[in-house]
Parts: sequence; C-alpha cells; structure tokens
Amino acid sequence: MLSKAIAAGTGEAIAKAAWYALHTRHQHEKTVASLLLGKGFQVFLPLYSTVHRWKDRDKHLLLPLYPGYVFLRDRLERNLQILATPGVHSIVGTTGSPEPIPEFEIDAVKRIIESSSAVEPHPFLEGGDRVRVIYGPLEGIEGILLRKKNAFRLVLSVEMLMKSVAVEVDASMVERVSAGNWSPAERGRDRLIYSAC
Repeated sequence: MLSKAIAAGTGEAIAKAAWYALHTRHQHEKTVASLLLGKGFQVFLPLYSTVHRWKDRDKHLLLPLYPGYVFLRDRLERNLQILATPGVHSIVGTTGSPEPIPEFEIDAVKRIIESSSAVEPHPFLEGGDRVRVIYGPLEGIEGILLRKKNAFRLVLSVEMLMKSVAVEVDASMVERVSAGNWSPAERGRDRLIYSAC
C-alpha cells in the first residue's frame, strides 16, 4: 500500500548522486516509481490525499503531488535503464541534457509531506515577495504566501518543473523576507508573494 510518498534507496553512491525529475505518461507515476524501485533506484513520489465524489459515493485517493513527474536520485550512469522503464518519457533538463533539481527543493517537499499539514497541488507562481516559516514543523521553509478564503497557504515551487504545491499555514508562523536580504544561493529558492485567491 502507498503512503503519502514512495521513497527508497541508500548507500554511498546515492550520497554523491543528484535528484532529477522524470517526465512520465499520464497517470503512470506510481507504476514508474514501483518499477524503478524494483531496479534499485532511489525514487521519491510525493502523494497527497484527496476525496473524489461520484454520484453514489465518495472515494479517498492518494494522487501524485506533481502529476506527470517522479523524482529519482542517481548519478545517471544507468540512463538506458531509466529511459527504458515503461511509462518514462524523459529526464527533465535543458537543451537535451538532464538537469539536477537542487537538494533544498526536494528536502522542502519531503518536510511538507511528512508534516501533518493539508497539502495539494497548486498552479506555479513566481516573483514577488518571499516569506519564511519561523517556527513549527516547517520552520525555515520559504515559499509564496497566498490567501485562500480564510486560510493562508504557503506555495512551494520546483522551478525546473514549473510546478507548485500548497500547504496551509498560520500567517503568524511566517515572516517576510526582503529581496535585499537574499544571499546569492537564496535568489534561486522558492519565491513568496502575498495575494488574494
């Protein structure tokens, strides 16, 4: 049975590896993750819980937080094994070569998945003011702060995929981070804005 995330893999080789995003066929994320796990790869497939309503019933489902993508940590020495996996379209990158996803982006997604907060996919956002969570289980995570009805949501973006996820936070748990205080490393991090949804 799947939990909120599928993840596996350990060892020295993985410690020197980087995270990559694999683009998958529509609704093949769980199959791809399972097949790659069977081949010995470290895989991360963040899932979220949702309820789909049909005429006669409600059904609780675990769906991919980033539809069409599975994360894989590797040195890409076995590209052929990865690309030959049924359901895998490509390794995401630029100008035809795979590009790694920064470790802090994957770590932030893992922390959100492991928290007890409600999480769901969100349209990709960029630019604007940034905020940082100052206490609680998500302390230190930065993202975009939105207001949805009476709740605040922290939007965390994986910029290479142009995909985002949203998690509910208390507005008192975040502080605004001015652009002037960003270090060069932080300039590439997730950006946060205040706006009304």
